Amino acid sequence: MDHSVFLGYSASMSPDYELEPSVAADTPARMKAIANPLRSQILDLVLERAATVTELAEAVGRPKSSIAYHVDLLVDVGLLRVVRTRQVRAIEERFYGRVGRTIVLGDALPAGAEPVNMLAEAQAEARVPSPGKMLATLRHARIPADRADEFFSRVNEIAEEFTTLERDGDTVYGFVAAVYPTDHPTLPEAGE
Repeated sequence: MDHSVFLGYSASMSPDYELEPSVAADTPARMKAIANPLRSQILDLVLERAATVTELAEAVGRPKSSIAYHVDLLVDVGLLRVVRTRQVRAIEERFYGRVGRTIVLGDALPAGAEPVNMLAEAQAEARVPSPGKMLATLRHARIPADRADEFFSRVNEIAEEFTTLERDGDTVYGFVAAVYPTDHPTLPEAGE
């Protein structure tokens, strides 16, 4: 069964630069890079448009030197690249964008890589200002593996649609979904 995870945005969302439909997080270095919450945030920000280190630092409220370090690391592992430059006085300013719209985590983690716990990340970043503002559900179903794959494919289509919505609101909302095996108990077969 393919346990691929997709981190990214739909092909119909158009940042101001060209990028591949997907890139695989298929090395320990790439897995480690996206496991860092700040680097994941940088990757998310540049899907709206290409950005400079200065713009990224301002967006996340961190020093430019810290952001430059993380941007360089993302470039080194092949998840971020310079998409254009411009001359500002005597300095060449670089604009960074993602290599792929969607980052695909495959079946197995490379040796030494830590798993990305997207549910924990969602819980950590969620700010619920008042009761009822978070829409969530948790369900269990005893189904075959191929049905779980099929269902997740449909959920991923909804996630991609979510990311193509017009970016005109005041709040950034998150969307997290997972289909995963559990140790949830099951009832014994019904007696006749």
